[in-house]
Amino acid sequence: MAGDGALPVCWQDCMTSSLGSADRHVYFDNAATSFPKPRAVVDAVVEYMTSVGGNPGRSGHSRSVGAGEAVFAAREAAAALFGVTNPMRVIFGSNATAALNLAIQGILREGDHAVTTAIEHNSTIRPLMEMERRGVAVTVVSCPAGIVDRDEFERSIRPETKLAVVNHASNAFGILQPIAEIGSICKRRGVILLADCAQTAGVIPIAMKDDHIDLLAFAGHKGLYGPTGTGGLAISDGFDHSLIRPLAFGGTGSNSDSVYQPDFLPDRFESGTVNAAGISGLCAGIRHIASIPDGIRGVQSRKRELVNYFIRGAEECIRGFMTYAPPGLIETGVVSFNIAGMEPSDVAFHLAESHGVMCRSGLHCAPLAHRTMGTFPRGTVRFSFGIFNTKDEIDFAIGVLDEISRAWRAHE
Repeated sequence: MAGDGALPVCWQDCMTSSLGSADRHVYFDNAATSFPKPRAVVDAVVEYMTSVGGNPGRSGHSRSVGAGEAVFAAREAAAALFGVTNPMRVIFGSNATAALNLAIQGILREGDHAVTTAIEHNSTIRPLMEMERRGVAVTVVSCPAGIVDRDEFERSIRPETKLAVVNHASNAFGILQPIAEIGSICKRRGVILLADCAQTAGVIPIAMKDDHIDLLAFAGHKGLYGPTGTGGLAISDGFDHSLIRPLAFGGTGSNSDSVYQPDFLPDRFESGTVNAAGISGLCAGIRHIASIPDGIRGVQSRKRELVNYFIRGAEECIRGFMTYAPPGLIETGVVSFNIAGMEPSDVAFHLAESHGVMCRSGLHCAPLAHRTMGTFPRGTVRFSFGIFNTKDEIDFAIGVLDEISRAWRAHE
């Protein structure tokens, strides 16, 4: 294999000099959080902390006004990204998990029914199981080969079905769901669709109106290149936000004469001071996507290219290498694999400790997905490529995996 070792100029500003050294460090854990962050993201956080610094919406002085402007700019950027007309319908929180909890716990009530899938992350399953304890019925639709069974999905809808929660792409296997088809079913049957886009925001083009998504949970620190502790919930233009009960109540900087929570957006769901510094970085991360050749489609194409390159090379070089999703279904840069006979935790340990290749092993907080794909309870090794990764790095990792595999077989 011959690696290209080159990136478009606008992708090179984050590469560290250590990648070419003998003790190189290779980061393949972008599904957990993207790294490195674009220089513009770092600069935006520093600029906020050193030159803005105020509390948005709490005062009338210039620093508070500047903070409010920074947060609103991020709302505009996120709204444009997801196809929401009104930026005030973008609710910021600490991560996608918080957004999913807001929607799930805020909408469902005793006696309701919810539908989800067997490929979901625990950020969906755990709040749904908590709601089941509170009297909500939950149906988990099967996902043969990782793709939701659309006929079973529609058959699972009942008169009392209020909410469907669907993972747009699996964090464990990178498999993309047919979200527009699922959205069409939900729209036709009068069911609210909540899409978990933690892995797809900034990686896959999303249009909430065209995909019939009512609510979209996004992570700021993954494909949007923002700091950790950022994310949110995008509410479609036609959705009645009063159907969601707030999970937190408190100061919003508005209606301070009232002891009751405001009912307008975004204040209904944003009590307390938002992470304005992190949100400023998130805004820069979203804008960075536009500087990438072909934007999001360029990101998607690059990740697909890296996935295919890795799988072809690993299958050619590594005895016992196995992956679990057809490459044509992997769209987010995530590849789960194992080496026959070896524990995934051992493979990941040797990759990181002896060779500086950073990845993740185990169940990836997605036990249902691993049961679906037949990898429970051991899990898999997960490589998740980012736009800053190169084929040279993949060649290096394949060589290391081959070395680890050979050493293990020699000591069987």
